Amino acid sequence: MFIYSLKRLAQSLVTLVIVVTVVFLLMRLLPVEGYFGERFDKLDDSQKEAILDKYGLLDPWYVQLFNFYADLSRGDLGTSIIYRANVPVSKIIKPRIPYSVNFGISATVISLILGLGIGKKMATHKGRAWDRVWTGYIILVSAVPSTVYLLFVQLYGSDLLHLPMLFDKYRIGSWILPLVSLSLGGIAFNAMWMRRYMVDELNRDYLKLGQAKGLPYKKIMRKHVMRNAYVPLAQYLPATLLSTVAGSIYIESIYSIPGMGGLLVDVIGRQDNPMVQALVLIFSSVGIVGLFLGDILMALIDPRIKLNKGETR
Repeated sequence: MFIYSLKRLAQSLVTLVIVVTVVFLLMRLLPVEGYFGERFDKLDDSQKEAILDKYGLLDPWYVQLFNFYADLSRGDLGTSIIYRANVPVSKIIKPRIPYSVNFGISATVISLILGLGIGKKMATHKGRAWDRVWTGYIILVSAVPSTVYLLFVQLYGSDLLHLPMLFDKYRIGSWILPLVSLSLGGIAFNAMWMRRYMVDELNRDYLKLGQAKGLPYKKIMRKHVMRNAYVPLAQYLPATLLSTVAGSIYIESIYSIPGMGGLLVDVIGRQDNPMVQALVLIFSSVGIVGLFLGDILMALIDPRIKLNKGETR
């Protein structure tokens, strides 16, 4: 298990370095206006060059990349230029993390409880009304652009249920619509895959053999079918949790939630390049960490994964 974890960790670190490097280089391809803000038209060429030199943007790309990794190793994500001039990015992000974490964890728990429960009922009622209704829901969430149904939830949910349209940390009711919006995709995902894995298990020979031996149907379902169906889903749990915790960019934006997702939308609009770079790197890192933890969790709970020498899968 230790060797397996080290291999997966090494692969994750390599992937993270590649992602960080690509993001850094792509940011350097953006127009330099983002480093001047509203002063761009008021500065002459010598002043612009002095500012670019201050940020090290006149150095060769490999020198910039080396300096970036050196700063990153010290926990320095850079300094905001426009959003909050001369304020460290880490100081700006820190108070926003709890909002994204609270919404992310809550939405993940909701989507797991509802999604797995719905998927189980769909599998055991295959072809019936329950299965057809929720299959329609899954198709709707998958096919319709999220911007459409999320706006529908915000507008009609606030109108019909008389709930606040925008987030207010002092009003509990203002948490409901954002949580519902953030959970819709997860509910559909968990229900769809739970149904699929359970249907696969229900067609296995061991189920028929167990019934032939007189084992109670409920016991077979609980100890074998559902357990085996949970195993593949476990791989995606850490990635789903961490990516949701990072916050939905669109949802935080439309509900005015002061989390990291809404902040990214704001700094992109203001062309605060150091802020954009730092937030994109954080979101990318969260996703890679989630995949790594998913692999480890899968190896822990699935006895079919061999961890002996020469068998990493």
